Amino acid sequence: MRRIMISVIAMACMLAAAAARADDPVKVDPKHYKVEFENDVVRILRIQYGPGEKSVMHSHPDGVVIYLTDAETKMTFPDGTTVANSGKAGTVQAAPGGPHLPQNTGTKAMELLLVEFKTKPAAP
Repeated sequence: MRRIMISVIAMACMLAAAAARADDPVKVDPKHYKVEFENDVVRILRIQYGPGEKSVMHSHPDGVVIYLTDAETKMTFPDGTTVANSGKAGTVQAAPGGPHLPQNTGTKAMELLLVEFKTKPAAP
């Protein structure tokens, strides 16, 4: 019985740690993330990073990124893998949801808007 209780407590601690790592960026990193608009369908975040700045592990639902400036970024995922990404001012990209830790790897400040979808789009 004691062994089961210890296992349950350990599992609860791991789940709580995973949830804390993949939290809402507006709450865990308000320096870089600001809500510009929100309704029942979308939330629009303004994201600003200085050169070399990085965030903490957080999560977003699926969305769309609108680059307001050129940007060079690196995303680190919970398993340690990384992906480099870039965008030009005025371009739009799909932004798959999930946990990640972003970093501005460029030499200039970057700014973008992220439109987070609150509901799944209707099937065509």
